[in-house]
Amino acid sequence: MAMASLDAANPHQYLQSQIRWRTIEIVFWLATLLPFLVTPNYLVLASQIAITALFALSLDLILGYAGIVSLGHAAFFGFGAYTAGLISKWGWGEPLTGLLISGIGAGLLGYLVSFIIARFRHLALIMITLGFGLLLLEAANSASWLTGGADGLQGVSMWPLLGMFKFDLWGVTAYWYSLIVLFLLFLVSRRLINSPFGLSLRGIRENAIRMRAIGAESRPHIRKIYTISAVIAGIAGALLTQTTETVSLGVLDFQRSADILVILILGGAGRLYG
Repeated sequence: MAMASLDAANPHQYLQSQIRWRTIEIVFWLATLLPFLVTPNYLVLASQIAITALFALSLDLILGYAGIVSLGHAAFFGFGAYTAGLISKWGWGEPLTGLLISGIGAGLLGYLVSFIIARFRHLALIMITLGFGLLLLEAANSASWLTGGADGLQGVSMWPLLGMFKFDLWGVTAYWYSLIVLFLLFLVSRRLINSPFGLSLRGIRENAIRMRAIGAESRPHIRKIYTISAVIAGIAGALLTQTTETVSLGVLDFQRSADILVILILGGAGRLYG
């Protein structure tokens, strides 16, 4: 009780204590290096796991901390994947630039959609996100002249990362590239949720009406976090394209949204350490 009173009296001190790294976090991130030593023949699979983790991280920001349930989050993942693929197909295969452009593009899409998302909650929100995801899937399927439709996007070819590291069949570059991006965005997300903005999101998740009563409007906060989530999902999709040099309609499929939602629920939503 005394500790709770101290945290309530000094939120800055509480946030600082949350930012400190715990032993289990350090052990976890060191363990992500084990595939290089223990299972070097499965680095391609390890890179896919890292990309999936990044996608789950993007959904956790809106589900675990803002209470926004989405059944169409693959829309941003797929948008980032197709953006990276089209950039490469049109002659620019530099990975880092493609990653940046894909994230920005998915973020702009997320920002536009967020004006609708911020107005609804619960069942209506689930149906809206589901419909949006299916709409984008059908649009990609219909625009076969651009996306390749059911046959997938052809002609994706990535340049060596930093001009030195090629994306090989063994997945060495793919894994450390995906792992570094995952770690950096985890640091950003970790800092975000342990800020006054992050505390506001948790308040909105618990009771948006009461938060409005104390002067914290929920809609601007929801729009911000939804946009950030879309950026991270787009980057995850771009990583998939760059490390596999393939893009198919599967990146926009409802199954991908459902799978990542199940993964997040089983793993524990809103459980980012920090």
